[in-house]
Amino acid sequence: MPTIVHNADEIDFVSPGKRHYQIAFHQDGTWGYSLVPLTVVVGSQGGNPNGVLCFGGTHGNEYEGQIAVKRLAADLDPDGMVGRVVLMPQLSESACNANSRISPLDGVNMNRAFPGNPRGTISYRISNFVKQSVFPMGRVVIDIHSGGNEGAFPICTSFHPIPDRAQRKEIATVSRLFDTPFVLIYASTMASGLLTDEAEAEGKITLGGEFGGGESTSRLGVLHAYEGLWNVLRHYGLVEGEVTRIRSAGSPPPKLIRADKLNQYVPCPRDGVWEPLVDPGHEAHSGELIGRLHDFADHSAPPLEIRSPNDGFIGMMHLSARPKKGQTLFVIAEEVGWSETDA
Repeated sequence: MPTIVHNADEIDFVSPGKRHYQIAFHQDGTWGYSLVPLTVVVGSQGGNPNGVLCFGGTHGNEYEGQIAVKRLAADLDPDGMVGRVVLMPQLSESACNANSRISPLDGVNMNRAFPGNPRGTISYRISNFVKQSVFPMGRVVIDIHSGGNEGAFPICTSFHPIPDRAQRKEIATVSRLFDTPFVLIYASTMASGLLTDEAEAEGKITLGGEFGGGESTSRLGVLHAYEGLWNVLRHYGLVEGEVTRIRSAGSPPPKLIRADKLNQYVPCPRDGVWEPLVDPGHEAHSGELIGRLHDFADHSAPPLEIRSPNDGFIGMMHLSARPKKGQTLFVIAEEVGWSETDA
């Protein structure tokens, strides 16, 4: 059974071995706790400057990361490791238990709560714990997401445009270790307070990704997330072995697609019923019909046709049939060459 701890200084991040913890964060307004799982695995074969930090369940209704990180926590053997891995499979434990994007304890989206506040509500205290106590334990940060009930993505890893050339180049290399069909460079201006924002700002090799959607568990998403994490550990020498392909032999290399401008995120012009006509990952052309928006107040009225503003791949498609005005209907991402990450 995991050891319940109340303070970060009770966690042994140093000694060789594997230790499972539940970090007790007191709930606001009641005598109870959110018990957030954390596992530390420290290799018995010496140190490694490239410690790896793995997060799932930043959003509670996204399950591929929760499962992949939990499996890795069970499967890692410190006797065959060099260095340290810290795993948090359900970062927003209360949101995970509620199958919710946000925590029911304070109504906060954990992935908008960084860098946190030690005197804030529970989500801000958890994010501050990550910032102050977990981030110093590693150089490589992996935060595994999926679309939840927000959007459908082609399976992809993702990162922001990174100003620092060396950091950007190394992140791009790590993004390919998950062997996903796409790697998405996405706009950092679409949101603030992300876990990855904070890790990037500290200069860490930081990677996100979208491995499923629809509040389900994608078999392929779990496969890419789990095997990709092993590839990261192999790449940095924490475990022995060569990086392996995850997709079948002969699959094309990942496509690098870029959606770093806000006009690539097409908003819903009005409330309605959304009828998508293409799938995530579809290669679209400027002016192509992407979907129809129906108004049933007058069922005889023609639908509003929504077309692609430019050439590119569908990097995200709104998942719900009932989008609200202003919500992103789809993202159109342009393909770019991998050499761009070296520039």
